[in-house]
Amino acid sequence: MKTVLKATTTGLLLTFFMAPSVMAQDQGSIARGGRLYDKWYKEIKAEVPTESHKLYPAANEKYADNPGANWRCKECHGWDGMGVDGAYASGKHATGIKGINGMAGGDPAAVTAVLTGDAHGYGDKLSEVDLTDMANFVTAGQIDMDVYIDRATKAPKGNAVQGEQVYNTVCANCHGLDGKLPKEMPPLGSLMGNPWEIMHKALNGQPNERMPALRAIDHQVATDVLAYLATLPKE
Repeated sequence: MKTVLKATTTGLLLTFFMAPSVMAQDQGSIARGGRLYDKWYKEIKAEVPTESHKLYPAANEKYADNPGANWRCKECHGWDGMGVDGAYASGKHATGIKGINGMAGGDPAAVTAVLTGDAHGYGDKLSEVDLTDMANFVTAGQIDMDVYIDRATKAPKGNAVQGEQVYNTVCANCHGLDGKLPKEMPPLGSLMGNPWEIMHKALNGQPNERMPALRAIDHQVATDVLAYLATLPKE
């Protein structure tokens, strides 16, 4: 009876924290792929590129001559993965480039082929493990951001009260109870003008930093944290 109860309890705990589709994937690989998508050269401790990416449009004068920006996957495809159809449809990051959302659920090998091809040019920059992680993120790690963030208002669709409990136990040790740490970064409350970026980092972590990734648990938890961040001081 005790064995049955123990097994049942364990099963319930796993079910509570992880959806079946989440449990089926290598969440560590996917999260690392998300960090590579964010800023691959920081994640792998490589030199910042010195020449602009050949696919980045010259029409975007703000970032066309900034290799450190235009070699980042997110710079063309957006934090929401939707490119021209998402948050980067307009504004200073607009490029007119399509998103990666069309490759969601696809073959990781196809993503690797694109990344290592002459056009994208990552073949001599990323290792086999890096490419695998990136491909896993693109094919199995994308989420429908509209489920968690209102695109029109940018408001997270979360519960700030619940988010506070998670923040105070998981995040506050590094960021402080008011979100103003570390001192070298802006207050977390001030970053909520771009909730898609914060959601991406909440799920995958910060490149080459000791930040926990919340990807392996229900994504609503990260959304609740975002809702709480929106209540924190902006200055």
